[in-house]
Amino acid sequence: MPTVNVDTEILFKELGRSFSDAEFEKLCFDFGIELEEVTSEREMAEKEGGADKGKGLSERMIYRIDIPANRYDMLCGEGIARALKVYLGSATPPQYKLVKPASGKLEKLVVKPETAAIRPHVVAAILRNVTFTQHAYDSFIELQDKLHNNVCRKRTLVAIGTHDLDTLEGPFSYEALPPKDLNFVPLNQTKSMNGEELMAFYETDRKLSKFLHIIRDAPRYPIIYDSKRTVLSLPPIINSNHSKIKLTTKNVFIECTATDITKAKVVLNTVVTMFSEYCSEKFTVEPVEVVHADGTSVVYPDLSPRVVEAEVSYINRLIGINLPATEMVDLLAKMSMPAKVSPDSAKVIVSVPPTRSDILHACDVMEDVAISYGFNNIPETLPTSSTVGFQQPVNKLTDQLRRELALAGYTEVLAFTREGQGT
Repeated sequence: MPTVNVDTEILFKELGRSFSDAEFEKLCFDFGIELEEVTSEREMAEKEGGADKGKGLSERMIYRIDIPANRYDMLCGEGIARALKVYLGSATPPQYKLVKPASGKLEKLVVKPETAAIRPHVVAAILRNVTFTQHAYDSFIELQDKLHNNVCRKRTLVAIGTHDLDTLEGPFSYEALPPKDLNFVPLNQTKSMNGEELMAFYETDRKLSKFLHIIRDAPRYPIIYDSKRTVLSLPPIINSNHSKIKLTTKNVFIECTATDITKAKVVLNTVVTMFSEYCSEKFTVEPVEVVHADGTSVVYPDLSPRVVEAEVSYINRLIGINLPATEMVDLLAKMSMPAKVSPDSAKVIVSVPPTRSDILHACDVMEDVAISYGFNNIPETLPTSSTVGFQQPVNKLTDQLRRELALAGYTEVLAFTREGQGT
């Protein structure tokens, strides 16, 4: 389970009240997350590197919270606070909106055909008029790291690039070039490098060296340019220093290159929904038109809700309760899941927001109803039947055969073999 560090002072301010450690631990348990540790920045540094590492660091209290691996919307403090506020009834889920730029013309990201062989997919979006505090800026960077380590599978499936849009000029192009043909100054560096020099430079880097293998041996490297041939990023390795995000950044261009388009859309939706709250018009996102090599185009992100239906009888049976559909709707509202009752009252029809990519089937709806209802409130009952487990005769026989063959000196091999169609 991913662990998110949350400053308690900021969290309690967002929640509108303070909690004791015991109260917050219970709240986490009720909501289906876990308070792993109460610590501080200084204490964490001292644990990792000794007393000297903690000198000068903050002693403000930090909650380390374990989050379910599929709840990408809670991989930052903003998402945790937002979900808990709705659960506690002190807020309603935000309504996310796509807004066109003042010019009425969307920024374009043109995909060149060469990218199909190395990293075929890209999606993008823009956050306008953002105001970053130091905390919000740090959280923005940390969310990207958390996503890279989880849903992005160490950047193999998706890589996120965020850029100061005011330093760039669209339209943008997503290309794939031979390593020697690309040249730019990597993030936080001063020297320009081509692809081969960059790979050699980061070979010993503690953080980035683990990603080099993704594209290192490819004949072409993916790269994103603006209209003036200014490099934005070399995905999935590093961004350009030219478009570096700073505290003073007001307009953020977000691009996600990927080998899995579904994961790319999930990641983009997560980033823009979490941090659009810092836009001057909260929870608004400017879409970007991605023009594919075949001439087709798609506008991202898609923030429209998905519809998932679940039978009321199915939910009641699996949880072990007997609730009417109307009460289930109220319980789902606490989980940031707007829902309504079907005309025949046999189903709940859920409008799944873009933040909840974990909701795929009726069983996921059932789980949220159970969490909202409270696991400790579910009545305990004895099983309707009882059985006695035992080893099946065929398993007992094979165990005996394995033992005798091992004693005779043989080694068991479970090989990854596959029969051809002609055998």
